[in-house]
Amino acid sequence: MQNQYSIHLKVLKIENGQFLAESDDVPGLVAQGRTISETVEIAQDVARKLIDSYIEHGDPIPSTLQPISDQIELDIAIAVEA
Repeated sequence: MQNQYSIHLKVLKIENGQFLAESDDVPGLVAQGRTISETVEIAQDVARKLIDSYIEHGDPIPSTLQPISDQIELDIAIAVEA
């Protein structure tokens, strides 16, 4: 059975027009992409790999990670041409 966790991402637009994501919930998580959605997708992959590494090495999963049960609420970014 697969465990799912909720993490809080901070996504910033950086000088080159790309986006950078970091999370206080998963130490070491840094992801960069051309769009917000690409950045979030990369961040999910990095978080998954970091959590897998914690488990593989017997390290505790950060207590800031929230297991997802039956419901989750998300804020999402929507781009609209003005």
